[in-house]
Amino acid sequence: MTTKKLGWAAGALALCLSGAAFADGGPMCRAWRLNGLYLFSATGYNIVPGAAEPSQPKAIVELIQFNGDGTLSVPGATRSVNGVIGRSPPGGTGIYALDADCRGTLSFTNGPSFDIYVAPGEQDLWMIQTNDNTVFQGTVTKISP
Repeated sequence: MTTKKLGWAAGALALCLSGAAFADGGPMCRAWRLNGLYLFSATGYNIVPGAAEPSQPKAIVELIQFNGDGTLSVPGATRSVNGVIGRSPPGGTGIYALDADCRGTLSFTNGPSFDIYVAPGEQDLWMIQTNDNTVFQGTVTKISP
């Protein structure tokens, strides 16, 4: 085999191997990686400047349906803010985006925004609220496809 043909063969082999390594998306994250029903559980505080009690504890357990296309819906949630319980009916919506390094953002329509990190395998992710006057973070676990 000539040197030129050997070079072409080596290049073709490298291209095929790199394609095989990323056939399932490899280490890169994209919106389609999150697809299915997840459970979000978080705790933290709202900070109320100037209030007699400057911080209000809060917690949430929420179902999030990631649609694999950068959109999401909320089948329901229960939250406690300063000890007052609230339940959200189905119908909430939002959007999310992921960078190739599995970091991203998530925003609920007319609601809070979060920075997110997706673990390899897309079974778990972590969220931290990015709105002012909040200290709120939690985990999100896939519960069904």
